[in-house]
Amino acid sequence: MATDLVRMEGIAKSYGPVTALDGVDFSVRENEIVGLLGDNGAGKSTLIKILSGTVTATRGTIYVRGQQVQIRNTTDAIRLGIETIHQDSALVTQLSIARNLFLGREPLVGPAILNRMDKRMMNEVAGKLLKEIGITKDIPATTPISSLSGGERQAVSIARALHFDSDLIVLDEPTNNLGVEETQGVMRFMRNARDSGHSLIFIAHNIHHVFQVVDRIVVLRRGKVVAEDVDPKQTTIEAVERIITGLPGD
Repeated sequence: MATDLVRMEGIAKSYGPVTALDGVDFSVRENEIVGLLGDNGAGKSTLIKILSGTVTATRGTIYVRGQQVQIRNTTDAIRLGIETIHQDSALVTQLSIARNLFLGREPLVGPAILNRMDKRMMNEVAGKLLKEIGITKDIPATTPISSLSGGERQAVSIARALHFDSDLIVLDEPTNNLGVEETQGVMRFMRNARDSGHSLIFIAHNIHHVFQVVDRIVVLRRGKVVAEDVDPKQTTIEAVERIITGLPGD
C-alpha cells in the first residue's frame, strides 16, 4: 500500500475574523494524483498556498515522508521537493523556453566569479525535455514564451518541475482556458509524471477533467474536509457535485 508523501494535519488559517481553513487534514500518497475540489471560498487555494510556502498557517503540522517540516516560504517548499504550477504559469514571457526552465537555478560555466550562464547546456536540456513531455512540434529552446500557446506554456512549467525532480507537483487550474487538444496534453503530462514516480495535486473547477486523470478526490467545503477518499471509478460526477454543494442526494 502506498505511503504518504505529504501529510498536513489540523491545518487552520484565519484572516482576522474570517476562518479560511478549520482543522484540515490532507494527504498525498506516493505516485498518486489527488483531485482537490470545492466551490469558490472552500479553502483550496489557501491550503495550497500553505503547502507551497506563500502563506503561513495559523496552526497545524506538515509532514514530508514522515518527517515534520517547516514551510515558511517558497524556497522551503522547493527544497522539500514541492513545486507549484499556478494558473498563470509564473513564466517570464520575454525570456526563452530554456531560460524559463532554469529561472533562478541557472547552471554556470567557467569561473564562478564571472557568473556566466551555460546557455548551450540549457538549450540542449530544454530541447530534450520538451520532446520527453510530449511536445511534438519542433520548437527551438530559444523560442520566447510569448510565442507559445497556453498548453505549450503549461508544458514548460511542468517540464521545469520534472527536471528539478520535484516529488510533488501542484497544478492550480492547469486546464483553464485551454482548448481540447491542449487540455488532453496537460492530462497526458500528469499521467506521465505519476508513472515516472511523481505525485500530483490537481485543482480544477472542471470536474470532468478531474475524473479523467485523478486516483482520488478530496473535497473541501467552507474550510473543512467533507470527503477525502472518493474513488472516481466508484462514483459519479453528479454525486461529487452534491458533496461540493452540500445538497442532499436523490
